[in-house]
Amino acid sequence: MARARKGADVDADAAPEAKTKQTTYAAPALEKAFEVLDLLSAYPQGALVTDMATALGRSVGELFRIVVVMEQIGYLQRSPINDRYTVSYKILDLAYRATPAQNLTRAATPEMQQLAAETEQSCHFVVPNGAHGLVIAREENPGMRGFALRLGAAIDMIHSCSGQVLLAFSSAQRVKRIVAQAGAVQGKPIDLAWLEQRLAIVREQGFDRRQSPITHGVTDVSYPVFAFSGEIVGALTVPYLELIDGSQRVKLDAVAGLLRAAAERISLTLGHHPAA
Repeated sequence: MARARKGADVDADAAPEAKTKQTTYAAPALEKAFEVLDLLSAYPQGALVTDMATALGRSVGELFRIVVVMEQIGYLQRSPINDRYTVSYKILDLAYRATPAQNLTRAATPEMQQLAAETEQSCHFVVPNGAHGLVIAREENPGMRGFALRLGAAIDMIHSCSGQVLLAFSSAQRVKRIVAQAGAVQGKPIDLAWLEQRLAIVREQGFDRRQSPITHGVTDVSYPVFAFSGEIVGALTVPYLELIDGSQRVKLDAVAGLLRAAAERISLTLGHHPAA
C-alpha cells in the first residue's frame, strides 16, 4: 500500500475520529510578520521597532529579525532619517497582481473618471475583503469642493451603503460568512432580522440610497457591479455632497441615474450580460 502523503486526506478506512480531527499548525515567525503589517497599516508615518513591540505586546528581540528580513525582501522600508518602518508599495503591487483588483480597476477607472466629471462628485469602488469592504479605486470631484474616501479605506459591510449592496446581491453562504466575520471583529452579535430586512429592500430597488450614517450633508448612492458569472464583484458608490450655496448643477436624482449607467457599463466590460 502506498504511503499517504503528509497533509493528504485521511484514508477511507481510518477511524471516524481521525477523519473529523482538525489539525492546527503554528508558524510563529509568519504570524509575527503579518502582525507587523496589520499594525503598520494604522501608522502611515511609520513606527520604530520599539513602538511595534509595545503595541503588539512582544519583546524587541522577538520582532527585530522579523522586521529586518521583511525590509531586506522589500515588504517594509526604513526611513534613513528617523529609523521608522513603513509598509512598502511591494504589498500593493502584489495585491493587484495576485487578486482580481487589477482587472476591476482597469475596467472601472475610465467610467469613474467620466462619472466624476459628469456629476461633479467623487466616487469610489468597493470590493469585499473579509469582514470589511475595501476601496480599491477612487476618483475625486474635479471641482473645488468634494468629499472622498481614501484608497485602501476599510468599509463597514453591515451598516454602510456599499456594504449592504455587496451583501444584498451575494449568495446566502457568502453573506453568512461575512456576517460571522464582521460580528467577530465588532465583538457583538449582528441583528440578523434587521439586516435581512435592509438587504431585501436593496435587492428590490436594485441599489441603495440613503443618508450617510457618519457624515452630515452626504447622501450615499451605490450600485452593484457584476462579473461574467453573474456574481457581484463590487459596489460603485457616490457620496453625494450637497452644497447650500445654490451652486450645485447636478442634482441627486441625475447623479443616481449617471451612477447606474456607469455601473452597468463596468459590468458589461467585465462580461456580464443581464437576463432580458
